[in-house]
Amino acid sequence: MGIIYNQESNRSELQKRLAQELSDKAKKKNLDPASQLPDGVDDSAFVKDTKQTTSLAWAWVLIVIAVVAILVWLFIAAGNTQ
Repeated sequence: MGIIYNQESNRSELQKRLAQELSDKAKKKNLDPASQLPDGVDDSAFVKDTKQTTSLAWAWVLIVIAVVAILVWLFIAAGNTQ
C-alpha cells in the first residue's frame, strides 16, 4: 500500500491526466454495448462448413486406443521371435 501511495505522490500532472483518461476509457468500454458482441470466433468464415462433435466421439477415441494397443502388441510380438 505504501508503494502505491508513493507512486501517487510522485506523479506529474501529465501522468495524472493520462491515468484518468485511461481509466475513463476502460469504464466507457465496459459500458459500451458494442463491446459485449461476440469475439468473432463462432461466426467466422473458417467454421462455416463444420459441425459440432457428436455424442459418438468416445467411440472414435476407443478405436484409436485399440489400434495403438494392437500395433504395440504386434511390435513386441515381432521382436520376441528368434
